[in-house]
Amino acid sequence: MKRLIILAFILMGFSNGNPTYRLFKENGKPIRYQKMIKQIADADIVLFGELHNNPISHWLELQVTKDLYQLKGEKLVLGAEMFEADNQEFVSKYVKREMDEESFMDTTRLWKNYKTDYKPLLDFAKKHNLHFVASNIPRRYASMVFRGGFEALEQLSDQEKSWIAPLPVKYDAELPGYKAMKKMSMHMSADMLDNFPKAQAIKDASMAHFILENWSQGQQFIHYNGAYHSNNYEGIIWYLKQANPDLKIVSIYTATAKNIRKMNPILKGKNTYCIVVPEDMTKTY
Repeated sequence: MKRLIILAFILMGFSNGNPTYRLFKENGKPIRYQKMIKQIADADIVLFGELHNNPISHWLELQVTKDLYQLKGEKLVLGAEMFEADNQEFVSKYVKREMDEESFMDTTRLWKNYKTDYKPLLDFAKKHNLHFVASNIPRRYASMVFRGGFEALEQLSDQEKSWIAPLPVKYDAELPGYKAMKKMSMHMSADMLDNFPKAQAIKDASMAHFILENWSQGQQFIHYNGAYHSNNYEGIIWYLKQANPDLKIVSIYTATAKNIRKMNPILKGKNTYCIVVPEDMTKTY
């Protein structure tokens, strides 16, 4: 009886409390965090789609990484959109303790929220001797695609091409995510309008390329990226499946809402799991 009373108080506290997030399955039904971890333990690749300025995204990225490490150990590989491929040398040296933090920050292009949001992930890899992949295309090359299409990349040197997805790059302009980008940018010229989603696609293709280049059977790769890059099983996932349709891929999406008790029906069927955070949650920048 005492246990039942305690359980009742716990349930009352949750129902009347103010949770910081809720976790849902693809079908919109809620799921507990530890059950999700068990379900994703055998995935080849886990794509964690974050909101870049959302503290719950960043906190959960670290928690998921810690829990997957407990299950996978040295077979876990980390990677992130926030580090560009031509900075891989510096990322690897830092993780291997061959470069101190000051030198790393002086030589590496880092996002403005690096210290609060991404340093903990890099330091976790450093602590446990895990490989950390700088998966994104150098931004200057994505800008080249925006200005001149995929063709602009042909002028790059062999060294520069090693930092992007192999050319020619597959591209499906009819994917809903890329079509939506064009609709959001109708003020652009015709050429810019066509190239805008291509600049997104070269990022997706490059991240998928470097994920696969650094993953092998039996390992698990957890990748941190903006939610849009893996939403609706498109973006990075589309490119991963083009290369290896047999991969078991898990997509975690982050969204905000006024009411987090239920998942917005619009989000159903678009990701394996969805984290819903109150829309008034404090931002990291």
